[in-house]
Amino acid sequence: MSFGFEVAVRSGGRARTGTIHTPHGDIRTPAFIPVGTKASVKAVLPEAMADLGAQALLANAYHLYLQPGSDLVDEAGGLGRFMNWPGPTFTDSGGFQVMSLGAGFKKVLAMDTKGIVGDDVIAEGKTRRAHVDEDGVTFFSHLNGSRLRFTPEVSMTIQHQLGADIMFAFDELTTLMNTRDYQEASVARTHRWAVRCLCAHAALTEERVGRPYQALFGVIQGAQYEDLRRRAAADLAALEVDGSRFDGFGLGGALEKENLGRIIGWMVDELPEDRPRHLLGISEPEDLFEAVAFGADTFDCVNPSRVARNAAIYTADGRYNVNTARNRRAFEPLEADCDCYTCTHYTRAYLHHLFKAKEMLASTLATIHNERFTVRLVDGIRASLETGEFDLFRNEFMGRYNARKTQ
Repeated sequence: MSFGFEVAVRSGGRARTGTIHTPHGDIRTPAFIPVGTKASVKAVLPEAMADLGAQALLANAYHLYLQPGSDLVDEAGGLGRFMNWPGPTFTDSGGFQVMSLGAGFKKVLAMDTKGIVGDDVIAEGKTRRAHVDEDGVTFFSHLNGSRLRFTPEVSMTIQHQLGADIMFAFDELTTLMNTRDYQEASVARTHRWAVRCLCAHAALTEERVGRPYQALFGVIQGAQYEDLRRRAAADLAALEVDGSRFDGFGLGGALEKENLGRIIGWMVDELPEDRPRHLLGISEPEDLFEAVAFGADTFDCVNPSRVARNAAIYTADGRYNVNTARNRRAFEPLEADCDCYTCTHYTRAYLHHLFKAKEMLASTLATIHNERFTVRLVDGIRASLETGEFDLFRNEFMGRYNARKTQ
């Protein structure tokens, strides 16, 4: 199968290190997986992502299905070969678009509920472009409005064509505003879809004989309800269809930032130790520490590259905007002691100029730094677990990182 997972170090709590084995290389965990939504981390060459230490990349099945087409990627030899990335790859299922195109919310952890509860809620100024039913989801393309139909079987077919080493079962991502009754129904529906994904995955694996094995992760939903989260995790962990089971688990769903660790803990308590856990959609330093402490192994997020394109720079001393006046004559790196290509070759003053001049190179150089910052931070977290100094590292790093907020 060429896929496996082994735990290396346990911290005494839920935190751990390990190794995920894939047909295209190993991933040492904990690990941050940068997002290249359309088979590209925006503004950055895949070769640069390897140079800054990324162990794997994640792409979006929905977007690649629309453009250039999953069949074309398959013909090119799969996602990695298509984008000239030799390492492991992940693809998500399209489940996130169930919420982002349906209710119109983009950032799960930043969702503002404003006390609204209901099952037809939609973000201000948005038009509903996704409709869920028992069989699947009808999408209306954000590109041209064309009607698309995703079912568990369609999602599996698309992801098999994309050829990622790790893919996710098709799920329904709800909002925090949905009622308890809807959350219950959604968790049950996601489980039924998970069964169908396992069946389709087994059939496609057999059909596409001779290709590297693609691991399938089940996705756990349940919003902020402990009983739903625990039940969903336990049910997916125990699920086996004709000898097939999930190779790992995606920890998904809407939740508030302050509840992140608690909710991860509920799920991890119900999951087996011998399979990896991927937390979908986080990258802020405090969230990474919290996620690791409660047992997550890998994470992905678009945020490091997204904020970079708006001149926001991460450093050990907090986040700042490089396009402000104070950086106009700052002939120093974006971050002292950073080993990324940007910091070893360019100054804050130069990036300030690039952003003010609206040069495309600004996004490239800022993204390289932010992605390196995040990868390097998680590498440091992994090293601290190996030496038994996780709590010390967390306290020292976050104390320094948050000091700017109190100045």
